[in-house]
Formats: sequence, C-alpha cells, structure tokens
Amino acid sequence: MLHFPTESTLHKFFTARYPMAGPLFRIAFLHLAPVPGAVAQNRHLVTQAITTAACAGADWIITPELAVSGYTFADTLGTNWITPQPDHWMSRICRLAARLRVTLFLAQPEKDPRSQQLYNTVFAISSDGRIAGRHRKINALRVGSEAWSTPGTEATAFRFAPFGRVGLLICADAFTPGIAKSLKAQGARVLVSSAAWAPGLHGPNGEWERCTKDTGLPLFVCNRTGQDRTLDFRTAESVVAQGGKRLLSLSCGQSAIFLVDWNLTTGTLAGQDYQRILF
Repeated sequence: MLHFPTESTLHKFFTARYPMAGPLFRIAFLHLAPVPGAVAQNRHLVTQAITTAACAGADWIITPELAVSGYTFADTLGTNWITPQPDHWMSRICRLAARLRVTLFLAQPEKDPRSQQLYNTVFAISSDGRIAGRHRKINALRVGSEAWSTPGTEATAFRFAPFGRVGLLICADAFTPGIAKSLKAQGARVLVSSAAWAPGLHGPNGEWERCTKDTGLPLFVCNRTGQDRTLDFRTAESVVAQGGKRLLSLSCGQSAIFLVDWNLTTGTLAGQDYQRILF
C-alpha cells in the first residue's frame, strides 16, 4: 500500500519551504537503489523519496534511469507488465506532484499505444500535475539488459519554469554530441539526465562535461546506487556539470536524496554545500 502525505504533512512542508523563496532553487537527486523487477517495492521507494524531497524544500525532483523497474528487470520480470502511460500509479504520482507543487522527472518504461513498441522513457511532470513532456532514450543498447527497448528517434526541449526550455537525456544519450546540441538549438537553457551508468571499464568518461562545454548549458544528472543483477552502482555518481567541468559529484553506497541549491540570478550553484538524506 502506498502512503501519500496527509494535510498536516503538507502544511509542515509549505511552512518549511516558503522561506526559501527568492533566487535560490532547490533540486533533489533521488540517488536510489531500485531492485530489478521489484516494481511494487520500487514504486513505494520512489513515492516516499518524492515526498521526503518535497518536504525538504525541493522544487525539482529527478529520478534515476528505470527507477520503477530497476535496470536489469527484463531477465526476471519480462515486459508484459509495461503499459502506456500514465497508468493508475503514475496518475497518482502526477496528483502528488500537484499537491506538493514540485516538478518531477520520472524515469520508467512505457508502451506506445499505437505501435506497441516499448521505450525507456523519462517523463517531465509539471507542478500542476500535467505531463508536459517526455524523452525516449535514443542511445539504447540493442543487446543485453536494454534489448527490450526500442530506441527513441528525437529529443525535444520542453518549457518548464523557472529556466524556460529544458532538454532531457537518458544516460548514454550524453555520449552522442548531436543530441545535446540539438536541444540547445531548440532553445534549451538547461539539461536534465536520468542515468544508470555504473563506473568501471565502460563507465562515464567525460561525456557529461563535454555536453556542457558543447552547449554552454548546465547539466543535472541523477544516477543510481546499489547492486543490480550484473552491475555495481554503489560508487556511481550523480553530477552537476557546467562549463565543461563537474561542479559536484555525489555518491552513496545506499539509497539517498541529495539536495542542491541553484542560484537563479548567477546561473550556477549557490555553493559547494549540499544536503544528503539517507533513505
């Protein structure tokens, strides 16, 4: 059973949050450890993390790639459970985002109702509960753990306050320079990426930094933690990058929420400090 916040909880949330009004904008990275195939358990984890982040003053909340299913879910769970979105659970999450007045970037699989093809997708849910945009992973692997996923064909910048247009990526989409450059050409002012990119031989190696150098845009990457069936994400890093450099690298061996403040006036981090909530 999923538990959504009571009116008392919401009152405490808004009381704590409104003093932050001004040039500071709080971004929450849900650096979680989803279990492969444990959809109900992962949904509960994501729901509780969203509520906790909102109560800590988050304006934007970003989830890691395939937060609802775990990365290597297909080997044990298959794909018959994947449905067009929003389904019943995601509709409840949209209503929750509206109640909490947060913008949510939610990563989960979806089925296209027309083609019946399956996609690795991140949904942009605005603070009024509306699905304002989505991005289907373009650089999806055609073998192994991502073989179930049909590659997306385009990246589109969507409008979100307070930055204007926002460009969405998923993990290895940062590997192809043209995707981020296309989003910049569409007027994106900031890039957001969900990721499940483990360190090691094939781990991230400057791709996120290059995206910011190529485009001049800041990039917020929410990676994951924990051990999957075949990959160890316990030292994987969520990242804030700008100007070709990493401004912050955030990691934790267990599920955690990282809260970072962005200065809307200067267009950069408010400082090197961040808050970590173990989860």
